[in-house]
Amino acid sequence: MTPFTKQVIEIIQIIPKSKVMTYGQIARLAGSPRAARQVVRVLHSMSKKYNLPWHRVVNAKGEIAIKDDESYHEQLMSLEYEGIEVGIHGKVDLSKYQWLP
Repeated sequence: MTPFTKQVIEIIQIIPKSKVMTYGQIARLAGSPRAARQVVRVLHSMSKKYNLPWHRVVNAKGEIAIKDDESYHEQLMSLEYEGIEVGIHGKVDLSKYQWLP
């Protein structure tokens, strides 16, 4: 596992309940500001193995980025279950819910 991947996993694991982070924000904190797509890769390949709260990660606009209908709704419901308001088109108010460690 690369140091970047390890950092990404550690950051995602500590996102508090009822908060979100963006792919780019995680990439910056992990030391590679231009690696948002790599964060997506880590989430896709390692969420189950490391029990990551993947549903707490959204895109830079605060939107649920998943296109698969089933996974989209799973993320939407998980966020709402934690008390995060998800607006039209799966958008989260980052000024209210973004976690800034």
